Amino acid sequence: MAWILLFLAGLFEVVWAYLMKQSAGFTRLWPTLATFATMFVSFGLLSVAMKTLPLGTAYTVWTGIGAVGAFIVGVTVLGEQLSVMRVTAAVLIVAGLVLMKLSGDGH
Repeated sequence: MAWILLFLAGLFEVVWAYLMKQSAGFTRLWPTLATFATMFVSFGLLSVAMKTLPLGTAYTVWTGIGAVGAFIVGVTVLGEQLSVMRVTAAVLIVAGLVLMKLSGDGH
């Protein structure tokens, strides 16, 4: 269950990162409020997952999901640059997440 919560926390991290971009530096009310609401959910889910998962594993996976997810949203939704170097970086992050999961304590 902790891994599911951690995955959901990572997805909410992607959402709040996108909404933060839409808030234009917190100058637009509704995207700003939505950013803080999804941050709250993301941190809340992360904190529950961390009750049973090791700190290093949970935090690394959470930020990795956020980083790769934000990259995907940036490219697909916001039209950001797609290059071999950026894709390679995302693949390396995913590889690190897989290794972190495999090296975990079995939760």
